[in-house]
Amino acid sequence: MNVLLLGSGGREHAFAWKILQSPLLTKLWIAPGNAGTALCGVNVPISPLDFHGIKQFVISNKINLVIVGPEDPLVNGIRDFFIEDAELQNVKLVGPGKQGAMLEGSKDFAKEFMNRHNIPTAGYKTFYSEDFHKAIEYLHTIEPPFVLKADGLAAGKGVVICNEIEQAEKELEDMLKNLKFGKASSKVVIEQFLKGIEVSVFVVTDGKSYKILPEAKDYKRIGEGDTGPNTGGMGAISPVPFADKVFLQKVEERIIIPTVKGLQQEKIDYKGFLFIGLMNVGGDPFVIEYNVRMGDPESEVVLPRITSDFLEMLIAVAGENLETVNVQLDSRTAATVMLVSEGYPGNYEKGKKIENLNNVSGSFVFHAGTAFDKDGNYVTNGGRVLAVTSLENTLQQCLESSFENAEKIEFKGKYYRKDIGRDLLSYL
Repeated sequence: MNVLLLGSGGREHAFAWKILQSPLLTKLWIAPGNAGTALCGVNVPISPLDFHGIKQFVISNKINLVIVGPEDPLVNGIRDFFIEDAELQNVKLVGPGKQGAMLEGSKDFAKEFMNRHNIPTAGYKTFYSEDFHKAIEYLHTIEPPFVLKADGLAAGKGVVICNEIEQAEKELEDMLKNLKFGKASSKVVIEQFLKGIEVSVFVVTDGKSYKILPEAKDYKRIGEGDTGPNTGGMGAISPVPFADKVFLQKVEERIIIPTVKGLQQEKIDYKGFLFIGLMNVGGDPFVIEYNVRMGDPESEVVLPRITSDFLEMLIAVAGENLETVNVQLDSRTAATVMLVSEGYPGNYEKGKKIENLNNVSGSFVFHAGTAFDKDGNYVTNGGRVLAVTSLENTLQQCLESSFENAEKIEFKGKYYRKDIGRDLLSYL
């Protein structure tokens, strides 16, 4: 099986690492990949959004399966591009079509889908830039905190929670009028605040059947104690102690089954991952958001806990026979700590030499934003640089191992949160 994996982050390194373990693999290419994925396969300098470049590569290298890591190519219709091209129709692809990808590509679309299928979520209203004054009026009718969401893709940073009405008004102006998140915030969803604790549930579906993967909790804010601006994710834990069997059964019955059935009923072509961001409100799950791909850094804790053949599962997803595959999981705990560049999630410098990777012991290091310099050294090439993941019998052991190894790795301006997972210890 010749496989092409699209993407360049920590998620893609985790995917490549897991796919490499499969006896079904002949050769793996990653486009464009990073310095870590180069350890698992061959990086090729093609953007995941260069559909014609991807087409030529797929044909030239006799690719059997394309796995789409990030959301952008999905929202831009890479699946539809393959289906509509006579030369690509027989190439299998993991990832939903453009319509299915709207579950992530538009918060408003996702909310309407949930309402149609009676899937529990927070109350909301959607406003365009020309509705600015109506949006301000609406803010004054609801209780704080105020949740403002850019409708479109904003790299995981398009959600702002404000405690004061003045702050909410200013943020709303920045989003709707000043396009703080570009086109993504030309339309804003104002949502009721749900008081609870977040957890993410991951599902893979071939459009007919589904398999539930390990759940995870990630840490979005840059500062310890969940302070400061949102990031793409500073760390993650799996399994999640408060997500017990009773809660996860509610998730399956109230959210997963209605979502998969809803996709079928609306004839939405969906073969891929479904990442469901949830709020546990007093033991009941409410959907905060859908994502149409695996999370990052959640992949770095979910994939190490999958003990069965990951590539076999992906082949089954693309081939619509997922029900024949047995997905097996490791009962141990995984914890990942993200090392980021100084200044992230704002401006940061690249090209800082990374040292002491060979000194890491007892943890996996997944590369997120790395590259090679002209001398072949690992250097920083993004805001989120490395994910240090440990798999141990207990959460405490996991955290100790990940933090110990995070401290060993060096690059100028390195920063990481030292409180990842600490809040979950009280649930054990």
